[in-house]
Amino acid sequence: MHDLTGFQRDLMFVIAGMESPNGQEIKKELEVSQGREILHGRLYANLDTLVEDEYVEKGELDGRTNRYTITDKGKEAIAARYDWQTEYVSPDAKPAKL
Repeated sequence: MHDLTGFQRDLMFVIAGMESPNGQEIKKELEVSQGREILHGRLYANLDTLVEDEYVEKGELDGRTNRYTITDKGKEAIAARYDWQTEYVSPDAKPAKL
């Protein structure tokens, strides 16, 4: 997972936390949580990369809408990233108030 961009990791976390979201649902969740606009081209190019690398699976919902699900490889990558992060920051650590 260390070879993925931060945006690709964010996509994986969002997909893992939702039940087979479509691209627009993923986009909306990221925009709300990050407080910024996510460009259509950036979203789908990165989703395609995650599908090609087998972190995410893309399935057809209807003739024009795709659903995305995290794969076992994706789940393992998320778990490995979590383990790596907790080597440096405790899961219960809270940032100091400024």
